[in-house]
Amino acid sequence: MANGASTARGGRGRPRSEAVEQAIIEGVVRLLEDGVPLTELSIERIARTAGVGKATIYRRWDGKEALFVDVLRVFEEPDPELPGTSMRDDLVCLLEGLRRRGLNMRSSALLHNVFAQMKALPKLWEAYHSTVVEPRRRTTYDVLRRGVAGGELRADVDIETANDLLVGPMLLRTVMRPDASLDDGLAERIVDTVLEGLRPADRSGT
Repeated sequence: MANGASTARGGRGRPRSEAVEQAIIEGVVRLLEDGVPLTELSIERIARTAGVGKATIYRRWDGKEALFVDVLRVFEEPDPELPGTSMRDDLVCLLEGLRRRGLNMRSSALLHNVFAQMKALPKLWEAYHSTVVEPRRRTTYDVLRRGVAGGELRADVDIETANDLLVGPMLLRTVMRPDASLDDGLAERIVDTVLEGLRPADRSGT
């Protein structure tokens, strides 16, 4: 399991063992694979499965919600490094990351089940949004603002609406339409279709 443990949030001033953090995260995944619902995953049960004390977990996470968010990160690819060559290229890169996450969701029954359960746990849902979803949204906003500054996007475009127009179709296919295609090139088609209507008007008069 890659890169999940490195995201754990620990107490300050105390060295952390990546091996211990990895064992805790793997313990949670093992319980989920055994069919234990998220609502029944207590810190005590997780600690027992991972072979550590409860205090060891609390030194690294301030509660189950923070731990579960890091567990979810195990299943996700790292956020892409933006090429920075143009607004269009950066947006394609961001949407391609969403497409790949959608493919991961479809291929992992466990991940799909966990996300379905998250909605019944408001604190976990809020923690996931604040630490995972919101930073990605801010990144897209920044790309769009750079597009406005560089003349690639009309100055009168509402950034939030533009984000929804770009991200919405990909989320629709990954969440609401599990039978829909997530083929190569989808990110490019979505970005180019949306930008066709949002680019500055040709000032040449032609």
